Amino acid sequence: MALRKRTVTRLVILLILTGVWLWQRQQAKTDDGPPPDAGSRPANPDPGASAKAPPAEAPNDPGALARAVAQQRSGVWVESSGRIVHLLKDDREPPRHQRCLVDILDGHTIKISHNIDLAPRVPWRKGQKIGFRGRFEWNDKGGVVHWTHHDPQGRKQGGWLQVDGKRYR
Repeated sequence: MALRKRTVTRLVILLILTGVWLWQRQQAKTDDGPPPDAGSRPANPDPGASAKAPPAEAPNDPGALARAVAQQRSGVWVESSGRIVHLLKDDREPPRHQRCLVDILDGHTIKISHNIDLAPRVPWRKGQKIGFRGRFEWNDKGGVVHWTHHDPQGRKQGGWLQVDGKRYR
């Protein structure tokens, strides 16, 4: 009887641990931003931003984009800059996106995909220097940075684009 009780207890613990593990995996897949990091520094607030600050995220890591590109990683929050080499047509399917190709890291090109349903259109032009913060996703064309906008639910710090000294969120 004691052996059966011990076996049942172990099975229950195993099922609970498996459930927690599956739940954490699902949360990681559906989360559009990095986990909160209590030691991070907050982003520079924009004029007119709400008084309620979103949770802090990973600090600016200048090497994050270079590592993500080299390792072909996705889901990495990056902050960097580059030069616009090509303007792409807007993606008109909701949510709509303004898009361009940016030369970074010694000739490596990435796409910037900026949600214009959540953030203002950026008046960018070919040859212009652009700063950005967003989430990098690797693809066979070199990668794309998206989430260059505020978080409409206020849960994440979100991203931005900066041209001519003005930041667009």
